[in-house]
Amino acid sequence: MRRFALIGAAGYIAPRHMAAMRDTGNDLVAVLDPNDSVGIIDSYFPNADFFTEFERFDRHIDKQHRAGKGIDFVSICSPNYLHDSHVRFALRSAADAICEKPLVLNPWNIDGLQEIERDTGQKVNTILQLRLHPAITELRERILRAPKDTKHEVNLTYITSRGNWYLQSWKGNEKKSGGIATNIGVHFFDMLHFVFGQLKENKTHLCEDTRAAGYLEYEHARVRWFLSIDLNDIPNSVLDQGQRTFRSISVDGQQIEFSGGFTDLHTRSYEEILAGRGFGLEENRVAIETVSQIRNATPESGGERHPFVSLVSV
Repeated sequence: MRRFALIGAAGYIAPRHMAAMRDTGNDLVAVLDPNDSVGIIDSYFPNADFFTEFERFDRHIDKQHRAGKGIDFVSICSPNYLHDSHVRFALRSAADAICEKPLVLNPWNIDGLQEIERDTGQKVNTILQLRLHPAITELRERILRAPKDTKHEVNLTYITSRGNWYLQSWKGNEKKSGGIATNIGVHFFDMLHFVFGQLKENKTHLCEDTRAAGYLEYEHARVRWFLSIDLNDIPNSVLDQGQRTFRSISVDGQQIEFSGGFTDLHTRSYEEILAGRGFGLEENRVAIETVSQIRNATPESGGERHPFVSLVSV
């Protein structure tokens, strides 16, 4: 049984980490969150020590380590801009890290974490759950079997509507979240790189608080992508069914169905990490470079645009 600490328990994704710890037969012994609305912990690890102040949490982890009861893993579900700092804390506490996406906001932060890995001998693991999704692994195998010079035509559309709270939270602050392409899109960009190879071209056509779009060319694909948190961008046919999320990936005109199969991907990720097969720092580099370039790009008016761009542009 491994001993876990968790940074960030009040958010949407933390329960998936707690479930993964439980389902892999491990123990959560310490939790940090400045928000004390974390009763969800009782559903998984009611005996975990809880802290609202980092300083007290830090002292507790250090005392545990000195008493021979150190933490094996620190799982990080804090706001995006804090991931780099919290990963560093984990490594310097003689623990491996398990970090939610995005690992960091800027590519050079990966270089710094690699130095600390070397200094401490600890490892950073990341949650790139789409790489484990059966439909995505099947697609990747199909792409690998295709002739090497094949360029597939891909349209990626992801609209996940959010209320007014979103832009008032840290997620609506680009300096804290990295913007919409980073916050809701980074795992899709990682998936595209995982399936279609190295990134060759990156153009941005739309970059707003609530939506972004652009064109990516990989070794084996030409991708038009569109991301949004605006309910008004969801097609009427989907809204009429009472749905507030629209997710679509088409490859050469064929829809790739991957709406299901998400519920246990964090547990699968933990199983791989515990077996020594976690996705490390370098696996994240292309996706982090991609979203960093999108965030700092000047949107272009022409080129290979996603069909939704013309519907929302004014």
